[in-house]
Amino acid sequence: MSHAEASQATLELRHEQELLLHWLRTYAYPLWATQGYDRIHGGFHESLTSAGPTADQPRRLRVAARQIYSFARAGAFGWSATDAARLVTDGLEYLLRHYRRSDELFRTLVAADGRSLDERAQLYDQAFVLLALAESQSMLGPQPELLQTARVLRVALYQQLKRSGPGFSSGVPDALPLLANPHMHLLEAALSWIPIDDDPAWSELAAEIVALALNRLIDHGSGAVREYFDAGWAPLVGSAGRIVEPGHQFEWGWLLLRWDGTDGAAAHRAAARLVQLGEAHGIRGGVAINELLDDFSVRDGEARLWPQTERLKAALRMAAITHNARYWSMALQAARGLRRYFDTEVPGLWYDRLTAEGQFVQQPAPASSFYHIVCALAELKAMVDQSLS
Repeated sequence: MSHAEASQATLELRHEQELLLHWLRTYAYPLWATQGYDRIHGGFHESLTSAGPTADQPRRLRVAARQIYSFARAGAFGWSATDAARLVTDGLEYLLRHYRRSDELFRTLVAADGRSLDERAQLYDQAFVLLALAESQSMLGPQPELLQTARVLRVALYQQLKRSGPGFSSGVPDALPLLANPHMHLLEAALSWIPIDDDPAWSELAAEIVALALNRLIDHGSGAVREYFDAGWAPLVGSAGRIVEPGHQFEWGWLLLRWDGTDGAAAHRAAARLVQLGEAHGIRGGVAINELLDDFSVRDGEARLWPQTERLKAALRMAAITHNARYWSMALQAARGLRRYFDTEVPGLWYDRLTAEGQFVQQPAPASSFYHIVCALAELKAMVDQSLS
């Protein structure tokens, strides 16, 4: 790609940014702030339809935390700071009151009124609590109680889920199989805390997870991240141990590109390989599909919304670091692919699933996707603004 073509791709990406941010500010944030918040019980609804919320669904901790995160970042897009701060404050109050267990970990599921429905504490969910606390602190300003809650949760993770070897168990009591995905989000949370808390334990946690990724999670032959592992961090026997998710190649790549520790060069090389693999093998019909096997054959040819956001983030970060024009082109294609999911009957909702045949599945829009969307559009705004400044 020539310099002129790269400049054109960047300008076209700016246009995509304008369209996507207009949709986010004008439709998505207002809709999810009103219909997506339960003004009777507090907390956030699990999903929305064209007729409104799907009432009385059990509420997952990860959704509560992700929605707090999403509204904590609203001010950066120019959406109402007052409304966002209220939703973050109310969402935190609901989360801390209904999900926190006596051992300082957080239960996975409650009813709308806060009754416990599942006392298990999953590593994946704890990571999102840490992320929500970090972004809330960034939005609301220094909050000593949020800082203390995060530090106490981090200590509880080491006390109750840390393995004698590398990494963490998958939950209490469900320790096995070991999972790559929760570690990825724990890295994301640690990276969010490093700039706002001078406690070195956050950098130590991030470094530990980066080392785990480089030494155990990433296959040294192919360079791909796998998903499911046994107690010794060997891929599970059978098809589960062979799964390679394009979305997670992109997401791990984006996170490893953000790491600047002593093994930062190795992390960046691994990240570039992950992004390359995701793009080379995981794109069908202009979108990132759900699953491959370790020989890069297709296992699940559907394309959920969230891998599109991760493709966009990874391309943008690679473009900003390498200044390689092909990553701007990749980001442009990813942005266009993502925007397809927003062409719904009710503006502000989204499709979650695109079949292998290219048809969107008609189902309620899951609130859990908002985190992915907000994170990707924040990266889009930051990287494009930086490139054109």
